[in-house]
Parts: sequence; structure tokens; C-alpha cells
Amino acid sequence: MNQWNERFQTTNYIYGTAPNVFLKDYHKKLNISGAALAIAEGEGRNAVYLAEQGMDVTTWDYAESGLAKTNRLAKVRGVSVSTELVDLKEARWSEEQWDEIVCIYGHFPKEIRKKTLQGVKKAIKKGGYFLSEVYSNYQIPYKSGGPQDVEFLYKPEEFLQTFSDWRILHFFMGEVVRHEGEKHNGLSHVIQFVGQKP
Repeated sequence: MNQWNERFQTTNYIYGTAPNVFLKDYHKKLNISGAALAIAEGEGRNAVYLAEQGMDVTTWDYAESGLAKTNRLAKVRGVSVSTELVDLKEARWSEEQWDEIVCIYGHFPKEIRKKTLQGVKKAIKKGGYFLSEVYSNYQIPYKSGGPQDVEFLYKPEEFLQTFSDWRILHFFMGEVVRHEGEKHNGLSHVIQFVGQKP
């Protein structure tokens, strides 16, 4: 059993049930519709929010317990989310399948990050969007959440180089305050990215 499957085997939602504030603000601002994919989505708070906005949502995670909680939250909220057990190390990315892909605090080793960002780039439809908020490589001293291994944290060039030929609508690296369940709390150092595929 992987550590995330164990971590999500609680009755409470350890990252809360409200969507990430950055995702909520930017999704509304862009008025995105169609098919959305939420990767490394954990307990489903962001996927369920997107479904509530009328998106046709699929979520990928490799913790079965997280997917079960996603389904439970969707049922409580009266929406439907398609859940798929996917290890991003082995993910198969279809060409131009999604109108929106979101990655909120999805942290993996560098090689999987690189493969995942390239997969995102391939899988978004022309005119579609990628929205992400993740911890930066400066996060560890903040002790407000996220991996305690810098290998799992993002550098700005990972986004800026991968998506250099996209229309970048928003890029931010710096401090924000987050209160998301019991695991993300307080002043944090993040990277935010919103890009549109040409």
C-alpha cells in the first residue's frame, strides 16, 4: 500500500473539502467549459468544485482511498466525477483530449514532473488551459505543508521552459497564505501558473 493510500484512509478530509482559492478564482475568471482532468487530485476537493461549475470532470490519483473520498464528496454535493486509478509514472496521455487540466499541489520526483508536464502539454486541446498551484523549491523552511524533500518541489523554469510557446496568462512565484484542511496551513512559498495552448 502506498503512503497516500494510507494517508487518505481517514473519515475527515485532510486537505479540506473547499477548492483551492487560486483555482477557484482563475477558473471563474476564464469561464472555462468542457472536459477537465484533475491530476494527483487526492481527496477530490478541486475535481468536485469543477463538476459543480458544469465541467465534465475526470480525476487521476494513485490512492484508491482518495478516489473513494472523491466519489463520496461528489455524491454529497450532487455532482458526478469520473475517478481513475493512475500512477503518473505510467500515465498514458492522449492527444488534445481536455479543455482544462489542473494540478494543485501534485508533487513528484523530477523525472515524473518532467514527464507529467509534457503529458499535460500534449493532452490539452488547442485553446485549452492548464492551471496549477504547487510548492516551490523555497517551501521547506516555511513548514506550512508539502514535501520535506526539495527533489519533490518545483522550480519556475519547469513551467516557463515547458510552456514557453504557450500564452501565459498568469505566472507567480512567492508567498501566499493557505488554510486547506490540517495539512496546508499558514504562510507558504508557491508557484502559480495559468497557460493557454495556442
